[in-house]
Amino acid sequence: MTDEQAKAMLQARLAELVSEDQMSSEGREPVTLQQDSVGRLSRMDAIQQQAMALATEKRRGAERMRVIAALQRIEEGEWGFCLTCGEEVAAARLRNDPSAVQCISCASGGSGNAG
Repeated sequence: MTDEQAKAMLQARLAELVSEDQMSSEGREPVTLQQDSVGRLSRMDAIQQQAMALATEKRRGAERMRVIAALQRIEEGEWGFCLTCGEEVAAARLRNDPSAVQCISCASGGSGNAG
């Protein structure tokens, strides 16, 4: 995968994440507690749904930061190299996830080639 292909994939994923954030903003709004219109279990369900929406937003935020960091590494000429050992990250790993920052050995807790 070339830097330009990776850049296009990362920019597309970033746009998807922004779009998903905009679509799910309603689920993160505070839960209103209206005793007369919503039963106790319905409120509990609404609070649980809100918590799940907030957790999803947090995961998207972390992914967004990884994508932005990968785009920055492309601009700096550092993309495709393991941040731990400095070796090249396998092409198949980068095709699967262009924001990967470690080779499979380092990501799985191995010592890599830093040794």
